[in-house]
Amino acid sequence: MPTQKKVDIVENLQELFAGCNIGILTDYRGLTTTELNNLRRKLGEADIKYRVVKNSLAQIALRNAGKEELAEMVSGPIAVAFGYGEIPETAKALTEYITATKSALAIKGGYFSDTVLSAKDVSALAILPSKEILIAQVLAGMQSPITGLVNVLAGPIRNVMGVLQARIKQLEGQ
Repeated sequence: MPTQKKVDIVENLQELFAGCNIGILTDYRGLTTTELNNLRRKLGEADIKYRVVKNSLAQIALRNAGKEELAEMVSGPIAVAFGYGEIPETAKALTEYITATKSALAIKGGYFSDTVLSAKDVSALAILPSKEILIAQVLAGMQSPITGLVNVLAGPIRNVMGVLQARIKQLEGQ
């Protein structure tokens, strides 16, 4: 028989798993309490919740939230980073913390929407540029063919103008 406390924890975890934009599972073995608190503080600044979870309760919450595939990743000491902002920002914050502090924290995997991510996928997300930069790159890519077309179409007109200018100078010289 589950206790009321465990039922409340499972419900809370289920809401977190279902409500976040991205969740990243980490193995926090080797981190001290001070390092965990520093990590929570740094992630909290980026609107990311970092929770140490009990495996059995996390697996129940994941199944209840419809994320059965992710429940298989839950083994060993697990903490989950729940991101609510831009999807790559959570991965960036974790990888930046790991590289800056040379931490023993290891990324096990994650998810967003209905997509399960491996540790390599999370690392790939971390190197993506921001949304604004991606939009600027797409717009620049869309603009460059149009600019090229305008230059090609304007070329004959420029040539005619050059011939006319040369003729005007020639006539003024007589």
